[in-house]
Amino acid sequence: MQTIQEYISTHKNRFIEELIELLKIPSVSADTAYSQDVLNTADAIMDSLKKAGCDHVELCETPGYPIVYGEKIIDKNLPTVLVYGHYDVQPADPIDLWDSPPFNPVIKKTDIHPEGAIFARGACDDKGQMYMHVKALEYMTSQGNLPCNVKFMIEGEEEVGSESLAWFVPRNTEKLANDVILISDTGMIANDIPSITTGLRGLSYVEVEVTGPNRDLHSGLYGGAVANPINILSKMIASLHDENNHITIPGFYDKVEELSREERDEMAKAPFSLEEYKKALDIDAVYGEKDYTTNERNSIRPTLDVNGIWGGYIGEGAKTVIASKAYAKISMRLVPNQDWEEITQLFKTHFENIAPAGVKVKVTPHHGGQGYVTPINNIGYQAASKAYQETFGVTPIPQRSGGSIPIVALFEQELKSKTILMGFGLNSDAIHSPNEHFGVWNYLKGIETIPYFYKHFAELSK
Repeated sequence: MQTIQEYISTHKNRFIEELIELLKIPSVSADTAYSQDVLNTADAIMDSLKKAGCDHVELCETPGYPIVYGEKIIDKNLPTVLVYGHYDVQPADPIDLWDSPPFNPVIKKTDIHPEGAIFARGACDDKGQMYMHVKALEYMTSQGNLPCNVKFMIEGEEEVGSESLAWFVPRNTEKLANDVILISDTGMIANDIPSITTGLRGLSYVEVEVTGPNRDLHSGLYGGAVANPINILSKMIASLHDENNHITIPGFYDKVEELSREERDEMAKAPFSLEEYKKALDIDAVYGEKDYTTNERNSIRPTLDVNGIWGGYIGEGAKTVIASKAYAKISMRLVPNQDWEEITQLFKTHFENIAPAGVKVKVTPHHGGQGYVTPINNIGYQAASKAYQETFGVTPIPQRSGGSIPIVALFEQELKSKTILMGFGLNSDAIHSPNEHFGVWNYLKGIETIPYFYKHFAELSK
């Protein structure tokens, strides 16, 4: 029997090539032009699960993109691990900011990844991290040392809100029954400072539309006499934060979880260099809510950000026009106890109320989800901690993430089990951005660590 380290050494090149082939498929769920590519990716995941050792694999139809389900049940008396991941990816735009084509993966060395990183859309979020679990299963089944039952649920709509998964889960609670849910769609502090994500922020995502005159107008003939939707929208958005960068929507903070001074002091023990943070982003100062540190602002505090804004003429040269309409996409990251549907309604009511006469405002909710916190005293977290200790040689740090996986709260509600977030990416991996990448070392380290989770979870479950 080979150890996991020996198995990785033997199959390293194949593991990398298989991931590269998966990354070549542009499974962009937000754009219907890529619908067939999304479906092709689901087929590829099915094939990978079969080859990895699942006894049963199926494509589960939903109102949207299908869910790939696979399982390896070795003994119904043993605990069951449910692995969740997603095979869809973010749009690659803006394409011209990529150093290499987003769906033509290349391996390049960087200062942080001297052994090389795979540059491609989806490399870290989430194809690379999801595929670590497939290869970890391959090792355990090939060596006959799988200590638990395992189920896979890989979806194709995470990047657009997981609406079909929210439909699927309550209808399949028996199929998905498990003792713990394992996800790798988060990150860690650094390659030499492993961490386990213990909290996620929730999300509310909306689109706003401001309409003024019934057509585009000549800015000379009408300028100064008619409300300009772009000007109005800019003012409305600016008013959503006060001078302390506090969000001004009435009721927005009513249910925000306030961490104690002791909890904040514990968070502050995580290694962090503000100067390195600014240097990595090429900024000369940080920005955010008054009286909170950078790490608190991006993890335990709610936010409101404009993700896109447009209207009027943006082509070459000049066109003196007052646009009839202006638009923006806005996301709000939420903390535990904030209900995303309630926050969406608060935003809608407030944004409509602050619109001046002369324009009409439309707010369209897109998607959202609740925040999530997992306790560190459950056996799932303890098994993960022991697994990191075996492969990294140090105890991982519990850390709250600023990101969102909206479906996690639903998992606990419907499946009654805790979620463990074992991420192996880094904040510098540029997920959702041009030049997204995933370190080869991180990819292989994930494959190495995951089997130890199964080992310790089985032992702690006895």
